[in-house]
Amino acid sequence: MKRLILALGLSLMLSPAQAVEPDEMLPDPAQESRARDISAGLRCLVCQNESIDESNASLARDLRILVRERITAGDTDDEVLDFVVDRYGEFVLLQPTTGGWNWVLWATGPTLFLIAAGLGFGYIRRRASAPAPTETGLTDAERKRLEEILNR
Repeated sequence: MKRLILALGLSLMLSPAQAVEPDEMLPDPAQESRARDISAGLRCLVCQNESIDESNASLARDLRILVRERITAGDTDDEVLDFVVDRYGEFVLLQPTTGGWNWVLWATGPTLFLIAAGLGFGYIRRRASAPAPTETGLTDAERKRLEEILNR
């Protein structure tokens, strides 16, 4: 029994913390669920690696309240996201879009990988087809000069 309680306690500690406070929650469970889904995809601008749902920063709280206000005003999920992105920029999205100039950022990694792979393949291929270096002995002049140096 103690092991079960310990396992349950540890699993609760490892679950992601929700920073949503009770006074922020909407009374309608469907609207609250929509708000949670939207805020899970929005980045905390202070923490930068957490969603606003997980962050305790005051700006994250303001964003959570803003999302809930837009939902209660009757906005759709896309309208809420558009409003927040228009206000804070695309950086606020945890999953940025691939439209506009963002396609350059999305394509840069694979493009550089393909270029590097092509250069590496070309280098290996040239090296494999290069003639083996031939070892020639010393010329008579070099042999004489070597004897002079060694006999000093």
